[in-house]
Amino acid sequence: MKKLGLLFKEISENRIKNNLKESGTVLIVKYSGVSSPDLSTLRQSLKGIGVTLFVVKNSVARRAFKNSGLEPIVKSIEGPCGLVFIKEDPAETSRILCNFQREHEKLKLGGGFFKDRILEQKDITALSRLPSKQVLQAQAVIMLKSPITGLVLVLNQALRKFVYCLEQIKNKKAS
Repeated sequence: MKKLGLLFKEISENRIKNNLKESGTVLIVKYSGVSSPDLSTLRQSLKGIGVTLFVVKNSVARRAFKNSGLEPIVKSIEGPCGLVFIKEDPAETSRILCNFQREHEKLKLGGGFFKDRILEQKDITALSRLPSKQVLQAQAVIMLKSPITGLVLVLNQALRKFVYCLEQIKNKKAS
């Protein structure tokens, strides 16, 4: 029979490992000095876009990262930390975190990783300045559509000039 504390740590470590497999991006936030209601507000904001904020003991998080082969990120885990697991759009999540950090100076962005790249606080801030995924997709569609639109306009203009020329010839012969 395992002790309750060991069982809880084991379950937490397994949850971190599963979240690491499912999500391509993990950010570490240091919430020392942030009130519990403010942290709950942050959780709700993140939950609204499908992101999880998981608070766990540092020793459990370090062990989970080491066992998952992510040892460089272990140095970022100091003090009260939360792990933000992102499955979809890291730009939107980093934007929410940076906005929350502006309102609550005590929240610090500790780092993280995006796919195979280790992120620092400046990288997370740069991510927050990127447009959302939908905006980037719309820009790509516009870029793909613009040459076709230009070709249609040029062909339409040539046809319009031809019709105008025929109209002038018809008017000249009629008079």
